[in-house]
Amino acid sequence: MATPSWKVSGQYYETCSCDFVCPCLPAGMMARPSKGSCTFAMAFSVDRGSYGSVSLDGLGFIVLGFTPEEMGKGNWSVGLVADERATPEQRDAIAAIASGAAGGPMAALSGLVGKFLGVESAPIQFDRRGTNWSVKASGFVEMAAEGVKGLNPNSTEPIHLDHTGHPAADRFALARASSSRVKALGLAWEDLSGKNNGQYAPFSWGNA
Repeated sequence: MATPSWKVSGQYYETCSCDFVCPCLPAGMMARPSKGSCTFAMAFSVDRGSYGSVSLDGLGFIVLGFTPEEMGKGNWSVGLVADERATPEQRDAIAAIASGAAGGPMAALSGLVGKFLGVESAPIQFDRRGTNWSVKASGFVEMAAEGVKGLNPNSTEPIHLDHTGHPAADRFALARASSSRVKALGLAWEDLSGKNNGQYAPFSWGNA
């Protein structure tokens, strides 16, 4: 059956176990992660979205992953936390989009994934206040970060990276994670040091 036309847009938030700033993007995913391996959580708050005739407005999802060495070497383990409010049809649509099976930006990463860890459902809460934000999904994921500003004391905007090639957004704000916890789908990671990488941006995806 043909994949329906789809599009989603909203806000993206991410933390990972690399030190601030994550070395993966500037090195074309061939830099060794700061801790040797990397655990990441990419959260998406959908403002508006549709998958064929299925509405995805107001839902959220989180892509969790583990890379055992340099990201470009592949063998990633990846799983998904889907909004518990999603109907079975919405959950299937989110899984297709987040995995890249339905095309779109995540499809570019599919060749790097060696193991799919499955899908969990949970209430997902997003909180954004200026450059501070947090995401919580039951006991599975909890992360918080603050946008990092440059040397200009009058600046109200965080530092941004442009032309990143990141599947979530080509331009995103840099953030320093104040806390990160992941305990889901066989992945476990916790860091409260305040030294880990974070980033966030508006996102707009589609398969057309």
